[in-house]
Amino acid sequence: MKNYKPKNRLAAQTYIQGILKGDRVLLSRAITIIESNLESDKTLAKEIIQAILPYSGNSIRIGITGVPGVGKSTFIEVFGKHLVNKGHRVAILSIDPSSQRSRGSILGDKTRMEELANIDEAYIRPSASGDTLGGVANKTGETMLLCEAAGYDVVLIETVGVGQSETAVHGMTDFFLLLMLAGAGDELQGIKKGIMEMADMVVINKADGDNITMSKLAKRQYQNALHIFPQSESGWSPVVSTASAIKNIGISNVWDEIEKFKRLVDENGYFKKNRNHQQIQWMYNNINEELKNLFYGSKNIKEHLSVMEKDIVSAKISPVKAAEIMIQEFKDSF
Repeated sequence: MKNYKPKNRLAAQTYIQGILKGDRVLLSRAITIIESNLESDKTLAKEIIQAILPYSGNSIRIGITGVPGVGKSTFIEVFGKHLVNKGHRVAILSIDPSSQRSRGSILGDKTRMEELANIDEAYIRPSASGDTLGGVANKTGETMLLCEAAGYDVVLIETVGVGQSETAVHGMTDFFLLLMLAGAGDELQGIKKGIMEMADMVVINKADGDNITMSKLAKRQYQNALHIFPQSESGWSPVVSTASAIKNIGISNVWDEIEKFKRLVDENGYFKKNRNHQQIQWMYNNINEELKNLFYGSKNIKEHLSVMEKDIVSAKISPVKAAEIMIQEFKDSF
């Protein structure tokens, strides 16, 4: 199957020129190639990425996450429209590493952000999750580069919930935004310390109507919680604010804070330093993914793994010894 070559593929140069001209159709088709596991597509993807690389990197990359029910899609749609009104071109990439069967919900994302999806200056794309968080980082990262080369100067990367995927997203973005709710019991329950530590800004969403008082209380609680954490290397002190996406209240303040952050990290050199670090980490992510694919893609390894599984279950061999044997067999095959 991996040697199969689709008939509808165009020459690499056609995709490259289309992306640089901002052609959304060719951009979408190029992203499909990047997400493909076909060997012919992998070769084509590498050629496209290498060619557009000098035209990428000119955006502010914002990771957005939040607990289920926080109103993330509504917030992103209103925030995206605000950015477009300010003259920006916005790309929204949503990833769901927990959804291995559906690989994310393209129809759900497009339907929930219907108004934004119909604006020429906005581009919405669910990102294929792959089988691992490393796959998420690589595929989404490459998609992000293509969007930047196509002229999108703000890239929003949305994760579906609070979980491990946030670490991968944090590792490829410049600014990390955490959306929270007030009045859902203990405000700090269900949020991992590590995610709070990654946040550059916490926004208490749905701060309207009867929820205003509770939102103000939640804001104070989060401000107190953030003071516990050590100062970020960026020199930025995380901020907490309230907003109501549905009422379009507090949305402009979110962008104002992001612009303040960008000015600070440009001046102190952290922005470039962090981007350089992410690029290097990306290389290691790719090495890890390729090594894993080589190992599990080996026919001999596949056959012997099933034997080892039976031997482990029947207590003929320990998992540690089985792993040692399999790795040695893999090394001997070269």
